[in-house]
Amino acid sequence: MNDTYTVHILSDSLGETAEMVARAAAAQFDHEGIRLERLPKMTTPTQLREVVTSHCGRWCIFLYTLVDASLRAEMEALCAEGVNGVDLLGPAVDVISRVTGLTPSGEPGAVRRTDEEYFSRIDAMEFAVSHDDGRNPEELIEADIVLLGVSRTSKTPLSMYLAFKGYRVANVPLASGVTPPHEIFELDPRRVFGLVTDVDTLMQIRTQRMEELGAYIRGYADREAVEAELAEARAVMRRIGCIVVRTGGKAIEEAAQEIMRSYEGFTTAD
Repeated sequence: MNDTYTVHILSDSLGETAEMVARAAAAQFDHEGIRLERLPKMTTPTQLREVVTSHCGRWCIFLYTLVDASLRAEMEALCAEGVNGVDLLGPAVDVISRVTGLTPSGEPGAVRRTDEEYFSRIDAMEFAVSHDDGRNPEELIEADIVLLGVSRTSKTPLSMYLAFKGYRVANVPLASGVTPPHEIFELDPRRVFGLVTDVDTLMQIRTQRMEELGAYIRGYADREAVEAELAEARAVMRRIGCIVVRTGGKAIEEAAQEIMRSYEGFTTAD
């Protein structure tokens, strides 16, 4: 059996959607011989057939996102002839069209249109960068979401993830003995999220961080100091009345979903 398998990515746009799915699928197999190859942008059925047949072999796999009807029809014909192909987009478009009665545009790359949502996301990313780690606290009122937490509770990664989703996010560090900016006590507490984790997890993360830096920071990963720091942070969160989210042992995406659900819940209600 062939030890190397190539998953070819076909699209009449950039192929980013197909590549994302291909990577997720390939990750399910503990095999170093699975490689991905993004093929040139497809524009005509003739080009598509030439590209597919020139790459096709017994172990050849194609994952495709083709919205042009003639290209999809040509790829379906090739699959009927024995090509190993999976249509990642067509079935979803078809069922939405069937249920809603709407006609799809057939426009390649429609998801990447430079529209209001795109510019909103760019603005959110810029906002998160300029309001990371407590910067510009006087502008916290402009944030959709404000994250609070002690060092190494995933404030910055969560801010960037949420910003990519289009939310204007600021994050504020809470440190023992340091008075937090007064602005956080003036915000709607439903927009503020306190990030917490357990002592052992935080100690482990901080110890690893010091090893990476090659430096020792007094009290940074010592149990007594960490316990006191977390207790002080929780007191601030209780004073604000904000929602508390545990980040220990959670993927960034999981914690972000919890925050987004809560935020969307109260904004929809309002």
